[in-house]
Amino acid sequence: MGSKCLTATVSQGAWPALVLNADFRPLSYYPLSVWSWQDAIKAVFLDRVNIVEYYERQVSSANFQMRLPSVVSLKTFIRPSRQPAFTRFNVFLRDRFTCQYCDAREDLTFDHVIPRSRGGQTTWENVVAACSPCNLRKGGMMPVDAHMLPRQRPFQPTVFDLHQNGRHFPPNYLHDSWVDYLYWDTELDP
Repeated sequence: MGSKCLTATVSQGAWPALVLNADFRPLSYYPLSVWSWQDAIKAVFLDRVNIVEYYERQVSSANFQMRLPSVVSLKTFIRPSRQPAFTRFNVFLRDRFTCQYCDAREDLTFDHVIPRSRGGQTTWENVVAACSPCNLRKGGMMPVDAHMLPRQRPFQPTVFDLHQNGRHFPPNYLHDSWVDYLYWDTELDP
């Protein structure tokens, strides 16, 4: 059930539930850990989660009524991964959805800084986000030969790095009941 997280493109009418770990932190910030209301209710009945917050909306059957959960917490703590998965999305997130050659934010793909044809590996330390025009322009050339050096040297990010970057790209829908469990844009007391 923990792997059934939706992407951050959640509409208000979908009634998703924010999923918190047993320590009341989101399982992930980006994409934000949410389940469909159906999966959240199933987890309640399987006694895998506690309901923390509710929506005003409810579901009912012939002999059952229940308000939809808006925030649930797992009953068993899931140890967060120390190293993020090497995926296209996480490369984009590390690079803040920005071409590392020209700062464009559209038509992103990824580029091997040292081309594969020259022995470059598909690793965190050799792949950067790049727009298609820059990727085509660089082609199989070395960065120095193409006069195209990445804005930042590619690196293997930590989960913390990705969470920090993810806070700059919040989902298009955040229910009011979620705000206390997300630490975006909140001022700390002195």
